[in-house]
Amino acid sequence: MIIGIVAISRNFAIGKGGKLPWHYPADLKFFKETTIGNTVVMGANTWRAIGRELPDRFNVILTNSGEVEAPPEIMKLSSVEEVIKLSSLLNGNVYIIGGAKTYEAFADVIEEWIVTEVPADIEGADAFLKEDFSGFRVSSTKELEGGLVVKTMQRV
Repeated sequence: MIIGIVAISRNFAIGKGGKLPWHYPADLKFFKETTIGNTVVMGANTWRAIGRELPDRFNVILTNSGEVEAPPEIMKLSSVEEVIKLSSLLNGNVYIIGGAKTYEAFADVIEEWIVTEVPADIEGADAFLKEDFSGFRVSSTKELEGGLVVKTMQRV
């Protein structure tokens, strides 16, 4: 299954200056527990922001240019179609982890969203999620420390 996983503020911000504009240990722990043992797909800017392989996950960078510096164990693909083809060969889920352009590219094929709602408005944010989740229904809700709420949504 192809799943979008994102933390988003009340004003739909997901990034500021190439980084997450908040630090919530509970969210980072939830992200790790959810994605471990699966595949994570990220855009080149997200790869650069993270700066390293996410351990115990198969890491894929979506890049049109291919000019992204990454160790040989990191797979680089150039299209959504290649990721879809790869997902059919894998055991486990494929998590789309950002950034904004990557979420937008996968909008039509994401079957489920896991959205952590951050209880803040982010001033000066420069990356936003454009998905409005109108084609999805909430299937579960979970509260995390720090006032975070995680909603899992299925495509209807």
